[in-house]
Amino acid sequence: MENNTEVSEFILLGLTSVPELQVPLFIMFTAVYIITLIGNLGMIVLILLDSCLHTPMYFFLSNLSLVDFCYSSTVTPKVLVGLLVEDNVISYSACATQMFFFAVFATVESYLLASMAYDRYVAVCRPLHYATIMTRNTYAFLTIGCYIIGFLIASIQTGDTFRLPFCMSNVIHHFFCDIPAVMTLTCSDRHISELILIILSSFNIFFALLVILISYLLIFITILKMHSGEGYQKAISTCGSHLIAVSLFYGAVIIMYLQPSSSHSMDTDKIASVFYTMIIPMMNPVIYSLRNKEVKSAFKKVVQKAKCFLGLVFQ
Repeated sequence: MENNTEVSEFILLGLTSVPELQVPLFIMFTAVYIITLIGNLGMIVLILLDSCLHTPMYFFLSNLSLVDFCYSSTVTPKVLVGLLVEDNVISYSACATQMFFFAVFATVESYLLASMAYDRYVAVCRPLHYATIMTRNTYAFLTIGCYIIGFLIASIQTGDTFRLPFCMSNVIHHFFCDIPAVMTLTCSDRHISELILIILSSFNIFFALLVILISYLLIFITILKMHSGEGYQKAISTCGSHLIAVSLFYGAVIIMYLQPSSSHSMDTDKIASVFYTMIIPMMNPVIYSLRNKEVKSAFKKVVQKAKCFLGLVFQ
């Protein structure tokens, strides 16, 4: 990054400037963050402890939980501090760091969702070949590839954003250092940077969405050919919740990144950002896992073991 800026720190306007709303919002988002931490870290531990969950699908789920935990933690603590003590100042380097890691984990999540959809396609449409297609090397390669792409894309986007000179305002009209919000502060021509952002974001979003939509289209076709009520129920169980979460995640991302800066409404951006930085990470353990019978069974086993252990300790 070129050190050609006169700005040494930024000021985040936060979620709201209304004092009466700050305490209720702090309480609400603290609860959301605690649920997010417990849900995602609990899911990771549960999958690690139960050998029955050591399959490709749950391997992807554990990584999804890890990513949700990380990118929620990249944003939420700073938001809570701003609501509680009204400390909305963030240093230049901290802003760049927050932007980088948020871009990493958001990109990784996008490709993990696509990998999970492909895994479900193989499981439903090619069950006899599942073990030979989804080998340990295959799902490890897919997962590592998600992280490599995430770090590569984040490096390009963050580096391109912070090479711009910021010599006018240092007030970010957002609650975290998101790329479009920071770009608006530059005092130079940002059209090339906006083009790079749109191209990279478009590729990430539409490539992952294409994989997801094709996978679930083939899943629906396969299940409908079963001509049974059980098949329809399986279609709803397999695809319904996943597609709702995918729609929320990608809908918010598209609103944020695939429109010209002149069309951006900061209030709309904040609402969309709340969904994919705080709400979606909280919902994912429920959407993908807690409705799953195998996860429920594993959770009951862990609870029983914990009860037995505590019983032995206090005897």
